[in-house]
Amino acid sequence: MIKLVSFTICPFVQRVTAQLNAKQIPYEIEYISLKDKPQWFLDISPNGQVPVLLTEAGVALFESDAIVEYIEDEYGPLEQGVSHTQRALDRAWSYLGSKHYLAQCGVMSSKDEQTFIQRAEKLRQAFAKVEAQLTGESPLFKSDRLSNVDIAWLPLLHRAAIIKAHTQYDFLCGLPKVQAWQAALLAVVDVNRTVADDFEAKFTDFYLTETFLAKGTDIPAQQACQAASCCG
Repeated sequence: MIKLVSFTICPFVQRVTAQLNAKQIPYEIEYISLKDKPQWFLDISPNGQVPVLLTEAGVALFESDAIVEYIEDEYGPLEQGVSHTQRALDRAWSYLGSKHYLAQCGVMSSKDEQTFIQRAEKLRQAFAKVEAQLTGESPLFKSDRLSNVDIAWLPLLHRAAIIKAHTQYDFLCGLPKVQAWQAALLAVVDVNRTVADDFEAKFTDFYLTETFLAKGTDIPAQQACQAASCCG
């Protein structure tokens, strides 16, 4: 059985677990502390980061993009009959999502209003690009079937949903097609199976303690959006 080495609230790991679950691939998972990385982990992870996937042959794979491609190659694609052109587009849209994981982390961990607003606007631009891409004719990114693009954006949309539930701040305010996609995706994917049992508790403890979001302060950009009745 393959094994995944993880950090509890890492979005890159959630992307991998979501893909494994979607393809019904059994796996083990071990959580480590990034503040106190065990030596055995450093010995197998050249960049000292999670996720690391140990194949059934015991080979340690690192970097989430490489791991996702390995799973596709080794266990078959999530979608059948996808053209090379479409596959390239899917990878590009997936990369656009994953490269904003740390940007979202940066927004959520912002300590003051000015930093938060500046970072949130940059992240919003990424969501706005998806808003322009979505047709609104299908519930998920491309159709009514789960794709690699959906899985790549799942960590972003999942975290946005948690933040909204706890603070009422919506990263997707004013983006109705992305909001609909978020709702459909979270209805299709059992996100609880993609994260640790204590994920939400640790997530909120990390991002909603001593941060700007934790203060419960009204955010001007959000207030303006709500005033325009664009959040529903």
